[in-house]
This record gives sequence, C-alpha cells and structure tokens, in this order.
Amino acid sequence: MITDQLAHLPTGGTQQAVGYPTLFALVSLGSLVPVVPTGALVSSAGVVAFHQSSPFSLLYVFLTAATGAFLGDVCLYWLGKRGVRSEHGSKWLKVITDRAAPERLAQAQRKLDEHGVMVLVLSRLVPAGRIPVMLACLLGEMPLHRFARGDVPACLAWAATYQLIGILGGSLFPEPWQGVVAAVALTLLISGVPAGWRGLRTRFGH
Repeated sequence: MITDQLAHLPTGGTQQAVGYPTLFALVSLGSLVPVVPTGALVSSAGVVAFHQSSPFSLLYVFLTAATGAFLGDVCLYWLGKRGVRSEHGSKWLKVITDRAAPERLAQAQRKLDEHGVMVLVLSRLVPAGRIPVMLACLLGEMPLHRFARGDVPACLAWAATYQLIGILGGSLFPEPWQGVVAAVALTLLISGVPAGWRGLRTRFGH
C-alpha cells in the first residue's frame, strides 16, 4: 500500500532522490485521474517528514505536493479545453463531465460568477469540489493562463492543509506508521463525509 511505502521511506539523501519524485508523480497522476488518494498521500508524507531530522523535509513535501497538484490540474484543464473546442468533444472532457454531478456543477457555476477564480481555492479544499469548478471554468471558456493563476494559490492552500493534518498525526504518535494511519483515517473521513451526506439526503428524499 502507498502508506506502507511512505512509512518506510529511507532518510537523508536517498529519501530526496526517491521519495520526493515519487510523491510528485503520484500527486500529479492523482490530479489527472482519481486512482490515487492525493490528500491521504500528502498527509502521510507529512507524517514521515515530521519525524525526519532535516528541518527542510516538511518544506520539500509542501513544495513537491503543491507543484505536482498544479501540474496535474493544468494538464487536465488543457486536455479538457481541447475537448471543448472540438466538435465531437474528447475522452478527457467526458471524464471531467462524468465526475461532476449536475447539482454540483450548477452550484460551481454560480460561485464562479460571484467570486471569479478565487473559487478555485475553495474548490481544492472542499472534498469533491475541484472537478465541478474545473468543468464550470471550461464551460465558461476561461483561458488556460487565467485558470493557472487561480490554481496556484489553490494548490498551495491544499498542500498546506493536508500537510498540517500529517503534522498533527505525526505529533500525536511516537512512531511514524502510527501517525500515517491516523492521518490517512482523518483524510478519508473528511473526504467521505460529503458523499455520505449526499447519500443520506438522496435516500430520505431531501
């Protein structure tokens, strides 16, 4: 599992040579396709960095996670824009559309009209909020450079938030693996609450 690999990352120069590029690649991939729990990944890396002797470990994790998230977002947006411009759409535009519930998309479009690109920051912090806002930006024909400018603070805030969860987990337990388990459990709980709430509302007809 990813958390097992992070909990046993080597220290020092080897960690920088192997761990950070791996974190960057996984976060970038997770921003493109929902196969990697990126929030839990960053929190786990934060736990490991907290227990390292180097004072720069947490900074490296923060910069690596934010840069990977930004690259993944920009690539996905660029691919989506190609689909918007195409007469027949594209596979990537369909992927984005299928992952955005109609009610979430409508809400994102309203927020985008009211607050502009600053809504991107909140979209990265709210579970399952990133894709509907990205689709709203695509349908509103927001230029890539404008999306990228708004996505920079969004990715920085996202990386800082999930790393703080990791630091909290690392400070509560003496062993890194214990902190990793706590951080992953907390991030999964946070991400699962909105989906659970929507399921309950659907079930009881509200």
